[in-house]
Amino acid sequence: MNTQNAEMDVESLQKRRRGCFLDAFLVGSVMFLFAAVTTLAVVGVMTVKDVESRLKPPSWTSESGPLKLTDVSSSAVFTNFAYLEATTSGLKNATMQWAVQQTSVGHNFQYDRTNHWMMPVQSGNYFMYVNLNFTCTHICPSGDFTIHVGEGVVDKLSCKVHLPKLQDSTAVIKKCWTVSSVASKQKLISHMTVPKEGLDNWSLDMGLGMFLVD
Repeated sequence: MNTQNAEMDVESLQKRRRGCFLDAFLVGSVMFLFAAVTTLAVVGVMTVKDVESRLKPPSWTSESGPLKLTDVSSSAVFTNFAYLEATTSGLKNATMQWAVQQTSVGHNFQYDRTNHWMMPVQSGNYFMYVNLNFTCTHICPSGDFTIHVGEGVVDKLSCKVHLPKLQDSTAVIKKCWTVSSVASKQKLISHMTVPKEGLDNWSLDMGLGMFLVD
């Protein structure tokens, strides 16, 4: 009887040890998975913020005030970067008109103020993006707005936004981007299209940027 009790005690002790090891393994696995998920989440947030910061146009400042176009273009840092801001806020079927004041156009780009085209001097793959900020100023109809950036009927970048029917100053924000191959001396013109009935009382604040990737 004593021998049987001793064997039962040994088996019970072994089972308890195995149970403790299993519990410790499960706890360790859960902690590892939690740490891994947390790390991935942090890395994901940092990546998204980094991408968003790259999509935003830089702020040109200096000790003597805002940088002028000549200041920007003289820096090698901005040679392959260009950013333009729309000069009109109305939505209609028309060619976009851009301003280069307080924005940048590097040495690798040419901008024609009269014909409203931008042309890269160097062929390559370009990261292109548009920042669209729509604001309803009164009673605004619904409809689709599209911006096309390209030469002729060939789009290098297009962005379509559906604007809802609104009666207040609610903002609609949209960002579109792509990487596209652009040839040297290819003139890029931006056109916006709206429905036949129009998009009255909608106001647009828009920026167009591009930089050479390779």
